[in-house]
Amino acid sequence: AQYKKSSPYAMAYRAASVLAAGASKYGALWGRGHETFKNRRILSVSGVGEHATAYLQGLVTADLNSEPSAPREEVMDSVHALNAKSNDMESGAVAPEDEPEEEEVPVKFTKKLRSATFLDHRGRIITDALLWKRNLEGAESTTTEYLIDVPDDTGDLFFAHLKQHKLRRSKIKLADKTDEITSHVVYGTLNAEGAPPGYLAGMDPRHPSLGMRILSVGQDILNTTEGESERAKRQMHFETLLNNFFPSAPGTYSVLRKLAGIAEGTEIATRTALECNQDFLNAISFSKGCYLGQELTARSQFTGVVRKRIVPVMIVDTEMEVPKPWVMASMIQELGTDEGMDKIFGLTGEDGEKKKLALKGYIPPPLPKISAPGAGSIVSMMMGSVASPDQNPQDASEELNKLRVQGEKLQNEIADLAQPGASIIDKKDSRTIGKILSTPAPGTTVLLAQMRLDRLGLLGSEHKWSRTNKI
Repeated sequence: AQYKKSSPYAMAYRAASVLAAGASKYGALWGRGHETFKNRRILSVSGVGEHATAYLQGLVTADLNSEPSAPREEVMDSVHALNAKSNDMESGAVAPEDEPEEEEVPVKFTKKLRSATFLDHRGRIITDALLWKRNLEGAESTTTEYLIDVPDDTGDLFFAHLKQHKLRRSKIKLADKTDEITSHVVYGTLNAEGAPPGYLAGMDPRHPSLGMRILSVGQDILNTTEGESERAKRQMHFETLLNNFFPSAPGTYSVLRKLAGIAEGTEIATRTALECNQDFLNAISFSKGCYLGQELTARSQFTGVVRKRIVPVMIVDTEMEVPKPWVMASMIQELGTDEGMDKIFGLTGEDGEKKKLALKGYIPPPLPKISAPGAGSIVSMMMGSVASPDQNPQDASEELNKLRVQGEKLQNEIADLAQPGASIIDKKDSRTIGKILSTPAPGTTVLLAQMRLDRLGLLGSEHKWSRTNKI
């Protein structure tokens, strides 16, 4: 179907481009806000000197003896970049060679925070985790402590796993500090330095679009804040610090991580690390020594073929117009890069050469690569939550009401059907192409699924992904 510039999806596409503008090499950020997690467990592993590090080194996929690396940078083929190219060509302009590039916002990641995964003896995931490392100065020696932030639904199993591998004479201590330490996240900033006393802060090591992660650990906070429990005191103190700058946004993280395609906890438990994108999320070292479950992970990486991956899936009604980025990706897959680019941008004829210069170096992705804010704006338009600023108020109201009714109907249907473990079946040949891992994010039809890459056109040449796929 032709993409109509007056359609709601066109409005969402333009909104996505605005949101992506000014992005760093890691893409656009979510809007400002903060959230206190109520579904996280904080487990402690401590020991004098390097005993805690040596104990965890044999259990975790990350290399604790080396500095954590920064997440993978994004390739400049986002919806924001594509929109800029389109505008250049519509105006007939060709960017001069000496035009300054957009300034990148630097992102500083702390050495004290890293992402990791813990596997069982079969190489299957027990849980994903964020590891904080801190030194506790004692009277006679320094104690190293790792605070392990894990999803609550895998916390009990993981704590039992740690106890199982603690030798009787091991010089480490295990503790559950969930009631003593609180976990928080702040959105809309790249500056995690200068945390106030009593707090540990660092940009999420998986990807900065997930926000700045924070642990409230200081004892002075408890002495200066009123509350019924330690957790209540810490939460109140944190909210008092943040409310004037970053408003409370409960539930945002659940939506954000699903838009970004990141599964956690029981969503990935019993699956392999590479199928769950842990290599993309900076959680696996392929150069460290042996660790529990390494064989399966190393073999998958050595063969170089991963046939399933977790991806965000946005489900729309068959009567709804497909958003422009997906239309373009479908053309690229169906026609190939060169012919697809010709059809999308009109690279033939008199102006063809000028347009080719404007597109020099641009390689379109076989599937849309859109920032989480960009995807969020499209979802908002689909559900009738955002109007175009240049649309007549009365027309916008009628259009939004219509979309809202359609969106709510689709949400209810998807919420009933899309339960974890349910199969996604291609109606074309009745073959299973994926498994649902999570329920839709609240107020959306966005969910996480483990999809067969061959059916997405990303592995082999037998199948092509199409914008008209029906499931």
